[in-house]
Amino acid sequence: MKRYGNLWPQVIAFDNLLQAARQAQKGKRFRDNVLAFNDQLEIELFQLEGELKSFTYRPGAYRTFKIRDPKPRLISAAPYRDRVVHHALCNVIVPLLDRTLIGDTYANRLGYGTHRALKRFTGWARGYRYCLQGDIQKYFPSIDHQILQELIRRRIKCPETLWLIDTIIDASNEQIPVIEYFPGDDLLTPTLRRRGLPIGNLTSQFFANLYLNPFDHFVKRQLKLRQYLRYVDDFAAFSDDRQELAEARLAMEEFLETLRLKLHPAKSQLFKTKQGANFVGFRVLPDRIRVRNDNLRRTRRRMKVLQALYAEGEIDLASLVQRLQSWEAHLKHGDTYRLRRKAFDAYTFRRKSVMEEENSLTEEEEYGS
Repeated sequence: MKRYGNLWPQVIAFDNLLQAARQAQKGKRFRDNVLAFNDQLEIELFQLEGELKSFTYRPGAYRTFKIRDPKPRLISAAPYRDRVVHHALCNVIVPLLDRTLIGDTYANRLGYGTHRALKRFTGWARGYRYCLQGDIQKYFPSIDHQILQELIRRRIKCPETLWLIDTIIDASNEQIPVIEYFPGDDLLTPTLRRRGLPIGNLTSQFFANLYLNPFDHFVKRQLKLRQYLRYVDDFAAFSDDRQELAEARLAMEEFLETLRLKLHPAKSQLFKTKQGANFVGFRVLPDRIRVRNDNLRRTRRRMKVLQALYAEGEIDLASLVQRLQSWEAHLKHGDTYRLRRKAFDAYTFRRKSVMEEENSLTEEEEYGS
């Protein structure tokens, strides 16, 4: 097993920090904190470089807020300068650690994503009789810091880089409470072990993929379930043998306990594929692919947000068209022609100044002459 050392010079190199700043600002460069950072870009980057070289860098406080997507989630936004550090770290370690992942894990990986996962899932769902679908209960809040750090140390031996990784993990803010007991625990174990990663971090997204990597290899190599894929904490395995999947589920639950994780009791099911299955926002049926209702609600929310942003002049026409085309391309992966036309035809996009002018003209016609 190859372990990587001497990574620190690459992480703290000024060119890497500059590239990280450009990556971190994508889609956010007109926000006040980004503008302030970019106004003193060289000074800010030299300061970060100095703090990293002297090991005095300390992450700032998170800003937290809740969303429904569709279930309630706690999102944690790190200060912008910390996000630059996250990108700088990931630029170096992700290409090295990504190659250890199986080919059928699709989240947060270059060239992968939901659409490629959906295609793979659909092919297997229509080629096999049974599906075992699993979901990890409270996944991000349950990720155990000690286990994660040990997994990373299996591949990275550079002490300075490990210091930065530990600093980022240890600075994770409190997530929703998770009190679960596992074999060997005493009464206080769940309260003493640190766990939970903030969903909003770039590093958290990659570490979440890495955390389940041993589980993926266990399923593929030891359980020999070749038709297996995962997207973040949602996974599925397919077979024509129902008993094979039933026995596999018990083995999966035992292995997940070594990672201090549990399957969601309601969302983890074994069923016939002809019944249809939900995956990455779509419902896959034997003869068609539909969009799930929560995906439709998300579409309507996005359209209303885009209406407001365009009306206030916060996005230009080119950006608006790009976002609409991107979202339509996502929906096109299902059998959604009528749905897309109905959804997009229901909204109009106009600048606020144009709407005010039209309202003014209407008033003149009503009260004039």
